[in-house]
Amino acid sequence: MTYLLALDQGTSSSRSIVFDADGRIVAMAQRELPQIFPQPGWVEHDPQVIWDDQLATAREALQRAGLAARDIAAIGITNQRETAVVWDRATGRPIHHAIVWQDRRGEPLCAQLREAGHAPLVRERTGLVVDAYFSATKVRWLLDHVPGARARAERGELAFGTVDSWLLWQLTGGALHATDVSNASRTMLWDIHRQRWDPDLLELLQVPAALLPQVLPSSADYGRTVAALLGAPVRIGGVAGDQQAALVGQACLSAGMAKNTYGTGCFLLMHTGGQARASANGLLTTAAAQLQGQPPQYALEGSVFVGGAVVQWLRDGLQAITSSAQVEQLARSVPDSGGVVVVPAFTGLGAPYWQPDARGTITGLSRGSTIAHVARAALESIAFQSTALLQAMARDAQAAGAAPLAELRVDGGASVNDLLMQFQADLLGLPVVRPAVTETTALGAASLAALQAGVVGSAADLQARWRSEKRFEPAMSRDQAGALMAGWERAVRQATAT
Repeated sequence: MTYLLALDQGTSSSRSIVFDADGRIVAMAQRELPQIFPQPGWVEHDPQVIWDDQLATAREALQRAGLAARDIAAIGITNQRETAVVWDRATGRPIHHAIVWQDRRGEPLCAQLREAGHAPLVRERTGLVVDAYFSATKVRWLLDHVPGARARAERGELAFGTVDSWLLWQLTGGALHATDVSNASRTMLWDIHRQRWDPDLLELLQVPAALLPQVLPSSADYGRTVAALLGAPVRIGGVAGDQQAALVGQACLSAGMAKNTYGTGCFLLMHTGGQARASANGLLTTAAAQLQGQPPQYALEGSVFVGGAVVQWLRDGLQAITSSAQVEQLARSVPDSGGVVVVPAFTGLGAPYWQPDARGTITGLSRGSTIAHVARAALESIAFQSTALLQAMARDAQAAGAAPLAELRVDGGASVNDLLMQFQADLLGLPVVRPAVTETTALGAASLAALQAGVVGSAADLQARWRSEKRFEPAMSRDQAGALMAGWERAVRQATAT
């Protein structure tokens, strides 16, 4: 029993990956997750589809690996984080579609909270800004808009969870309603310092405590799966939100190490050890994955709402390409963006700007501009946004007297794009390092489960086995990089102008 099964439930797909004891991929299965857009600014998923697809990919991955449930030492779960699901405890059925982290319907309530002066309290307790990105206002919306939901929640008939909780409930046949500290820290309801659901915030957001899951360390005993699901009970040993899982998968397990995941959005995390460091530059303080028996760990985080999703927009919206893989070839067909800048603020701008009303903007167009220039600018927008985040992190680290970052470890779907990664290194003036295993989110979940099951002895063992695949060294002058970033900031100001 030395194999690990990672369930990686993301925004755009549900995947299952089998790893061996050394963290190498043995087999993988994936299904694309349909996106539901009821109206502009709203994004939903069908929780039943999430569960059905996740179970189907788990079975398929085991079959492809030629393994049975008895060969799996433990399961690790990682998930899209702030997405909110509420379901009936008796039937296990959701009362509504899941409201996805990208969804903006909670913004009017967030505006009320900010205007009433509650933002400092939220920041102090949770490390977060008041924003519809997080789970709390999504839960509040469900309680206010699904008939009978609030009364049923107060009677203890309903359960709330992020996607990890939903999967845990289904995997254990309703025996466990739980989450881990990393997912709890993204709800805007969890006190990251006292390690508890905050009663003042629950009252402020009008969320009944009876709805909430138990909170465990990220590497812990999460029970066992119902035997019928995979053919035998399997231990569940690890749970972490996707970005904290990627931090583990990148072996960024000590203060000062950072990674950026290029997925639907981009998520840059810097580990700060046992210190919950407040940001003066628009970043979030969040829980890092916590090992059982160890003290809480923290990270600074910045989130780009639209990262790889800008490539999907090129494909589906502009129909500039027929597959996402074609974007690098199209972008390379021109030497640069020709002065075109794309600000993909389709759902507002995240850190360090926090401009919920910003909208997508293209600047610098001329008669000579082509779709190739727009494609290159769209690709470059991912690196520009990530650079703005890292520069904010660097200012926070400098203010705290921490050592400057030595390198940025990268992963996620868009990290395989060499053009993007080189541009990222050029803007940052830092080496960008891509690991041998780019599925670091799933690897992190598997690693947490491996620690719990004793397949891996310690966090130091995880660091020792991490390997790089390619290193991108900066090749652009700092003056040129600075001029490009200044152009980006000008475009952002236009996108946020009212």
